Amino acid sequence: MEHYSILVVEDNPDDQILTMRALRNASPDSTIILKEDGQAALDFLFGNDASPRSAQLDSLGVILLDFKLPKVTGLEVLRRIRSCPDTDWLPVVMVTSSDEPQELREAYRLGANSFVTKQIDYSKFSEQMTVLARYWLTVNKVPMVGASRSL
Repeated sequence: MEHYSILVVEDNPDDQILTMRALRNASPDSTIILKEDGQAALDFLFGNDASPRSAQLDSLGVILLDFKLPKVTGLEVLRRIRSCPDTDWLPVVMVTSSDEPQELREAYRLGANSFVTKQIDYSKFSEQMTVLARYWLTVNKVPMVGASRSL
C-alpha cells in the first residue's frame, strides 16, 4: 500500500496541534507537512525565486487548507492550485471555523473537493480529522507517485 502525505495549511497554533495529533493517530505512516500561511503553501507547491517547488509534491494525497490565512487567503491558494496543470488534480479540503454559506459556495466554485467546518469539541474534531485522513489517504485514489499527472 502506498503512503501519501498530507499538506496542512493552518495558522492557528492550537488547531495545528490538534490537527497534527489527530492525523498522526488516523494515519501513522503518512508524512504530515505543515505550512502556517498561504504564501508558505504556495512556495511549497510552486517554488519561489529562492527555491524550486517541493519534491514532496509528488507524494501528496490531500491538502487540508484553512479558509482564513495570513499573507494569502485559502481561496487564493485554491485558485492557484486549480489554475496550474501540475497541481490542478490535487484533492483540496477546505477547513474552516466559519459556517458562512457564501464561503462554502465560493470554495466549491473554485474547485474544492470538500468543505469541512471544524468541530469545537476536541473528541469530535479528532474524529472528523480521522475520517478525513482515512478517506483521502486510504479510500480515495490519486495519480501514481512519479507518474506524469498532466494529460
